[in-house]
Amino acid sequence: MAELTRDGARGGGAVEEIPGLYGPFTFPEKVLQRIWHERAFDVPLARLVDGRKVTIRYAGRWNQLGGPDFKGARLVLGEDEVEGDVELHLRAEDWVAHGHAMDPAYDCVVLHVVLFPTGRPMTAGRGGREIPTLALLPLLWHDLEEYAAEEAVAVLANRPARRWVVELGHLPEEEINARLDQEARRRWRQKVRYAEQRIAKLGWVGACHHAALEVLGYRFNRAPMLRVAGAWPVERWREADATLLAEAWAVGEPWSLLGVRPANAPRLRLQQYAAWNQARPGWVTGLAVVARQCAAGVQAAAGDIAAARRRVKLAQWRGEWRTVLTGDEVGGARFDHLLGDGWLPLLVAAGQLDEAAGWVWWRIGYPGDLPDYLGQGLKELGVAGVPGRPKEMGPAQGLLGWLLAQESRQGEATVGEGLDKN
Repeated sequence: MAELTRDGARGGGAVEEIPGLYGPFTFPEKVLQRIWHERAFDVPLARLVDGRKVTIRYAGRWNQLGGPDFKGARLVLGEDEVEGDVELHLRAEDWVAHGHAMDPAYDCVVLHVVLFPTGRPMTAGRGGREIPTLALLPLLWHDLEEYAAEEAVAVLANRPARRWVVELGHLPEEEINARLDQEARRRWRQKVRYAEQRIAKLGWVGACHHAALEVLGYRFNRAPMLRVAGAWPVERWREADATLLAEAWAVGEPWSLLGVRPANAPRLRLQQYAAWNQARPGWVTGLAVVARQCAAGVQAAAGDIAAARRRVKLAQWRGEWRTVLTGDEVGGARFDHLLGDGWLPLLVAAGQLDEAAGWVWWRIGYPGDLPDYLGQGLKELGVAGVPGRPKEMGPAQGLLGWLLAQESRQGEATVGEGLDKN
């Protein structure tokens, strides 16, 4: 990835601009800090630049003031148990550029974590002290653009987005629909590209398995669920018992329970995934049935969304797919997320479904768990959630894309806490 522009600032303010699918995107250092904090990377494969294995006992307390980014981490580097601070940078040379090499505040740093790989196994601390270096880029589950996009969605949850909805609402109805459609197509293509990368890294079965557990993690527990997915392949879940569930819980820790509704508790979702795989052990193969049915019904699914849903009997297909794929263990909005955010992009990325057909079915699909600000925005615009215009995936994703674009153009994107990956 070619570097375009860079800016350095304390407190996670460093930003790098990187070429993306639709032009440059910004990757703030604070996103890297969140990745470390949530252990949102392939931890079992973590190796220092010098080759030693990294085990994270405790990632440290996230310090958003002056000094090292994480305080009091407990790590095992090779065979050495260490306790101290962790400092993160986008590039290894930022350590010197930010003045840490001569700053006594960084004397307790025991690990230097960087995004981009470096050939230097050690970072020079004050007085020539050697600090081991870990590069995260090869360990990431997604590409940088997807991590940045997820963070931008999280930010939007904490923004007063209504002003952008009002601005869009001043346009003629035809123009509103055209803009939402354009943004929805952009987000659809991004999801397909992300799915292609997931398949390239994990293979078809592994990609389906990881995507399923990630969606079951909801907004707060996606990273723990992905750690669980990496620990046991889907085949193991066909014979899951209490021992596996207990081990999976331990591997996923720390879990987030604050703000999680009881029905969405991660322990229950792990149990649900076990029951699903026991009820439908061949569910990954069953996705081919979905692809064939979508391909056969693509003409009927085209055009006006509400009419298309009636023509293809979407509610009926949805019920049948839920039974074939999950044994009815997953339903409602969470199944809609599995279909729209996981499986349809994967089917297209794997070549099992034509891209145009996938787009048509994704566009008319049920939107899943809509954040309040999106549901209200769609209603205010009169494009969904009103008589004759049910809530659909296409307009919902289009509005989300448009809101993100406005935030980006205003340069207002900052780091915030999560919202479900929509």
